[in-house]
Amino acid sequence: MKKSDASHDQSASELISKRIAELGDWRGETLSRMRKLIRQADPDVVEEWKWMGTPVWSHDGIICTGESYKDKVKITFAKGASLKDPARFFNASLDGHTRRAIDIHEGEEVDGAAFKALVRQAVALNSSGKSKPLKKVKS
Repeated sequence: MKKSDASHDQSASELISKRIAELGDWRGETLSRMRKLIRQADPDVVEEWKWMGTPVWSHDGIICTGESYKDKVKITFAKGASLKDPARFFNASLDGHTRRAIDIHEGEEVDGAAFKALVRQAVALNSSGKSKPLKKVKS
């Protein structure tokens, strides 16, 4: 995994693991599960540590970030507004034109297969170099 903004010679992956361990409660378990699902969806994902301590998963650009708050774990997709969301995961940052987020609260379960499909879609969008779906042009 790539080292990005890592401090004290620790890799980004090590810093993310340390953050998960420090949380030590349902938030750490949730962030760990989401990290595992992201890695399963994209074995080539790059883990980064940015913005003074935010776990970031990238592949040809940022896929998503993982933040922990007192009452939730927030997974924010950098280009979420351009992704199809048939499982209706996105429940936060819905008014933005680019990002979309998933707030996960204590006791909530995430459908792993559907979440991995969303991650794969984000990777495909990044790899295509497009930030918005193409609109059909009338001929």
